[in-house]
Amino acid sequence: MWKRSVPTKNSLTGTINEKEPLQTNLQENIQKIKKDLGNSDDIVIREVWIGKTRDVKAAIIYTDGLADNTTINEFIMESLMQDAKKSEIDKVLSSSQSLVHVLKDVALAVGDVQDITDFQTLYASLLSGDAVILLDGQKQGFSAGARGWKDMGVTEATNQTTVRGPRESFSESLRTNTSLIRRKIKDPNLWLETRKIGRVTKTNVSIAYVKGIVNEKVVEEVRIRLDRIDIDGILESGYIEELIQDETYTPFPTIYNTERPDVVAAELLEGKVAILIDGTPNALIVPAPLIVFLHGAEDYYQRADFATLLRILRYISGFIALLGPSLYIAITTFHQEMLPTQLLISLAAQREGVPFPAFIEALMMEVTFEILREAGLRMPRAIGQAVSIVGTLVIGQAAVEAGIVSAAMVIVVSITAISNFTFPAYNMSIAVRMLRFPIMGLAASFGLFGIIVGIIALVLHLCSLRSFGIPYMTPFAPFIPADQKDTIFRLPQWALVSRPRLINQKNVVRKQSSPPKPKPRQ
Repeated sequence: MWKRSVPTKNSLTGTINEKEPLQTNLQENIQKIKKDLGNSDDIVIREVWIGKTRDVKAAIIYTDGLADNTTINEFIMESLMQDAKKSEIDKVLSSSQSLVHVLKDVALAVGDVQDITDFQTLYASLLSGDAVILLDGQKQGFSAGARGWKDMGVTEATNQTTVRGPRESFSESLRTNTSLIRRKIKDPNLWLETRKIGRVTKTNVSIAYVKGIVNEKVVEEVRIRLDRIDIDGILESGYIEELIQDETYTPFPTIYNTERPDVVAAELLEGKVAILIDGTPNALIVPAPLIVFLHGAEDYYQRADFATLLRILRYISGFIALLGPSLYIAITTFHQEMLPTQLLISLAAQREGVPFPAFIEALMMEVTFEILREAGLRMPRAIGQAVSIVGTLVIGQAAVEAGIVSAAMVIVVSITAISNFTFPAYNMSIAVRMLRFPIMGLAASFGLFGIIVGIIALVLHLCSLRSFGIPYMTPFAPFIPADQKDTIFRLPQWALVSRPRLINQKNVVRKQSSPPKPKPRQ
């Protein structure tokens, strides 16, 4: 069962986190805002007079860099100060009607206007990029939508590239990301729920799902786990992923992350839930069984036969990435009789001058390659790839010539490393890289028997995992015949007539028509 310890007391105390109501005196409110925000230079406070006879004093407060100056100048300040609206305002000043509601309904020419009655709501709006308007003599203000910070925009996907398919990827703006999903799914049943997480950062986190398709129990579980989070700040989706995942003692990821809007839209149509975090171009998808990490977005953009071939190749590469060095160690150390005579003589000749056993030889090469791969990621982009490739070739060739490792071991490690790159999900490739080393130790100790024991233990561990209540190995365990059409094989689109059974328990049928029958020749 999923468990998470939650602090019972907020470690941050002070007036900023308390729901203290606004004061009637405008200057007192302004002084408190300046004090709570430390007289920060980017907090702009502009005081103006409203009415022909300068009867009411107002303050327009916004954060420079987060708010759009054009919106504030042309649609807020000008609307409050222009002569055309002053006659309406003067009528309100001489009556009992609320000035706040008239300014919202008559004066302001902006779309998003929200009431503010306490300082906590005021700070949340102000530090999100909205403009806050406070009036002297009023214990209520309001915020006007003026967010206009710069983001990276919609760019091409860099980590999950495809030959065929959409090129756009998520940006670091939450509203940009939700709009990209809305472009894919133009249905009123696409619902978004947004909440703020993080006592200091107050990061906007949205839950996206398609009403009528999604499993309501999964949505409720997502709400519960997000509401349990009590942390100072959320800076990236990895924070959320680590805090809400089912099992923490496993190398396998139980939450899928992607930077592609088309992948999120496809998963939502499967009945899953997407979690979007402001400030990061990666979205989280739950529940996420194992097969999700082995399927690529391009599988559904190519013909069914070609997609099936790519999937089979991907599964074979996965076994090579996990068991390649282990099989070489086990066969050359314990089971030489399995090799043809000529190949055995060739391997023995190569290893004649090597002073280390096969396990130490493979361990050195694997660690060296991992160091080169990590160094290539951290180096400047212009030279990182070149250094990693050249370093691998030079070190491998030098190690063979020096007699430290055999040429066959270099080939095995190279094929293993290349096979590891076929995983569409980067976090799944990391899990395989981690598990490769203990299986190598079992192979060096017990041969093929140790590898078989390791595989059995790995399968048992996978079958014990859950992703938001869904078995991690579904639809293999439990075996669901109806869902085998989109696992190792991918049937044509017209045959994918149902959604996954365990993930979606209602509205299972996609309502797709059968392919048209060919017309007989005349």
